[in-house]
Amino acid sequence: MNLDRVFENNRKWIESKLEVDPDYFESLGEGQNPDLLFIGCSDSRVTAEELMGLGPGEAFVHRNIANMVIATDLNVMSVIEYAVMHLKVNHVVVCGHYACGGVKSAMQSADLGILNPWLRNIRDVYRLHKKELNDITDEEKKYERLVELNVQEQCVNLIKTSAVQKAVRERGLKVHGWVFDVHTGELIDLKIDFEAILEKIREIYHLD
Repeated sequence: MNLDRVFENNRKWIESKLEVDPDYFESLGEGQNPDLLFIGCSDSRVTAEELMGLGPGEAFVHRNIANMVIATDLNVMSVIEYAVMHLKVNHVVVCGHYACGGVKSAMQSADLGILNPWLRNIRDVYRLHKKELNDITDEEKKYERLVELNVQEQCVNLIKTSAVQKAVRERGLKVHGWVFDVHTGELIDLKIDFEAILEKIREIYHLD
């Protein structure tokens, strides 16, 4: 990639924004008030604002390999705390995507070095849903289902946090699980029944 092109694109982007609104960047500098926290994958094909049709200031975004919400990851935990408790977002989305390299790597037994402890969390998702996944004979369908189940479990991890529990009680914050289909461009709401899932674990993870 010619990096000079990046800066040329930036100059053109600035010009296009100022043509429409001369105060565009002055308004951006006044602060942010997003209503949504988007936790997605770092995959270069998945651009959060673009796939949702949102502009700067409308979504607070965190991305990592395979859109994970891991309690020991201070990066994602800090993002959640800041977005939920300080920016007061009303929606938190975990968005996975089909053809996810992180999920596919977790399905294999290969030693991937420093990635091993990260991918182990996805393998734990496989373990939790082993029966359902092993009943799927089509490997591609199994792969896609693991992507969906990983989103579900990361949403559950979100709901285990004190910040999210408090915001749910105080202002009705909503958690959503989505998948982006890179083959069609479609954004899919998995419509996860969190109440049914949490019925079994609420007593264990409830925080006053």
